[in-house]
Amino acid sequence: MNILVALAFLCLAALAPWRVRSQQQRHLVNMTLVHQAKASGALCLDGSLPAYHLDRGFGAGENNWLLQFEGGGWCNDLQSCFERAKTRRGSTSYMAKLEVFSGILSNNATLNPDFYNWNRVKLRYCDGASFTGDAVFTNKTTTLHFKGQKIWEAIIDDLLPQGLGKARKALLSGCSAGGLATFHHCDDFAQRLPTDASVKCLSDAGFFLDERDISMNHTMRFFVKSLVQFQGIEQHLNRNCTKELYFPDLCFFPQYALKYISTPYFILNSAYDVYQFHHILAPPSADLHGHWNKCRLNPAACTADQIAILQGFRLDMLAVLRPFYMNSRRDGVFINSCFAHCQSEQQDTWFRDDSPRINNKVRWKIKLNIFPQDSQFLT
Repeated sequence: MNILVALAFLCLAALAPWRVRSQQQRHLVNMTLVHQAKASGALCLDGSLPAYHLDRGFGAGENNWLLQFEGGGWCNDLQSCFERAKTRRGSTSYMAKLEVFSGILSNNATLNPDFYNWNRVKLRYCDGASFTGDAVFTNKTTTLHFKGQKIWEAIIDDLLPQGLGKARKALLSGCSAGGLATFHHCDDFAQRLPTDASVKCLSDAGFFLDERDISMNHTMRFFVKSLVQFQGIEQHLNRNCTKELYFPDLCFFPQYALKYISTPYFILNSAYDVYQFHHILAPPSADLHGHWNKCRLNPAACTADQIAILQGFRLDMLAVLRPFYMNSRRDGVFINSCFAHCQSEQQDTWFRDDSPRINNKVRWKIKLNIFPQDSQFLT
């Protein structure tokens, strides 16, 4: 079996901070507004135009494309979406017009040797539903646009005539809520590109589990249910999945949608994902007396019982993923055990001397060979 699952020892502290401080290494890319989006109603929460940042490829990467969904949580009711609409998470009006491209988006051959010369695109996140919603809320004073699905389509339609439509290799990626978006758009992305193109997808910290919290409540499941209903998402979830499950909104979770994805897929995640630890396993609503406060702030302060619960979460993630990595010869998985969330965007977790290793190779990061001759993710 040509697939490698790497399980590191439990990290009791976050990865050491390390940043590229030189101004010459900070690569800033201009924002592009999608003006044609207005005609189709593909608007951000507040009605502003959606946007992306494109850094052109060159040399051997001129016809290769890397698209990355921006992450940033979700909003599942009127209050949270209204508040979000007044921030950079819900409006391009509040976003910085220049974006730093680092990690997997870097144009530095030393810091990003596998993708530095590809066409690299960051899709800005302004809908609050991982680019899947399709509804509008309006009353006498407020209009909110839940048009993540339309935004995705508008951005792709804008990029196709700019060279994406002639791509030889293409990778759809994303982090956190953006990583979740790759599960829902992976096959559509592949279908929009040339039939002879090599197309693959990567989710970074996007494998959110349908897991009970420490009080044995389905906090995340109920959140997702309200999100799917409020933003009109169900109509755009995988139809094979929604037909099979009694509760179709569960198809928003990657663990249920994954088996229906036909495009080669790579999952990068921590088994102790910090976001999931804090919001799915031990959310404040399940810890009214604050017994987990110290553990949340510092994993080294967790009690033996809390460590056991965290290890149980890790085992649940591996159990859910097992059919995926055991039954496929073309897909890939990298699960480590550090307390982290998103590992492809920042340089400290993407490419540095003490990054996690596979077979003593520091470059475990996805291109180990994501597009080799035999089409396997890892060799």
